[in-house]
Amino acid sequence: MGTARYLEIADSIRGAIRSGIYPVGGRLPSESELTARWSASRGTVRQAVAQLVTEGLVGSRQGTRRIVLRQERRHGFEELNSFAQWARGLGLEVGSRMLARARRAATAEEAQRLGVPEGSEVLHVLRLRSLGGEPAMVERTAYAAWAAPAVEALAEDCVSIMDSLAREAGIVAQYGEHLIDAVAAGSEDARMLGVRRGSPLLRQRHLTSDQDGRPIEWTDDRYRAGSVTFSVRNAAGAAPLERRPGPDA
Repeated sequence: MGTARYLEIADSIRGAIRSGIYPVGGRLPSESELTARWSASRGTVRQAVAQLVTEGLVGSRQGTRRIVLRQERRHGFEELNSFAQWARGLGLEVGSRMLARARRAATAEEAQRLGVPEGSEVLHVLRLRSLGGEPAMVERTAYAAWAAPAVEALAEDCVSIMDSLAREAGIVAQYGEHLIDAVAAGSEDARMLGVRRGSPLLRQRHLTSDQDGRPIEWTDDRYRAGSVTFSVRNAAGAAPLERRPGPDA
């Protein structure tokens, strides 16, 4: 009952933020006001607000009324959009910086996903993505050898590789498969994202293919907590999201 209650309160406040009832830069009602409004204990209200702090929707400073930092950033799967396309669609400032770009042998997982023999050459790209000037996601991508030359020709500050490949090389993404789970931040991810080592990160791995079903890239994206919320709409008999057990299950 307690857990369901705090999630219910958090969902209501989240909806009020999205609808503009609590505008960005404004303050949430006080803890006492929320407690009275929901006829809930202070502990339950604090849990609800803590959930919104974790998501990055409200400020984390203690001892004062919380300030709304931003509206929720939802990334849906109804269309195959790149990170940059999604961010621009929400009016967000998006940045990208290539930290490494080199050809190497494919790992077993990369080879399996890209449909090539293990040890085949791929182009590995490490990028740091930002939203509003703040680090949001670390992206590690293995590009199939046939697409590698076009990626190598792009500038290091290219904001959207997929947009550029479509425009400049005629390589157009048509299909995508997404796997979503959570991982702990290692030393490298923690340093780049400005979080503590071991902090939870939302991981999205995805395979992108062209109109002929030919794999273009296999990507491991790791999002800083609170930087994005993934949204999936489904209905009975038509569920695009498949739940799979983790590797330790």
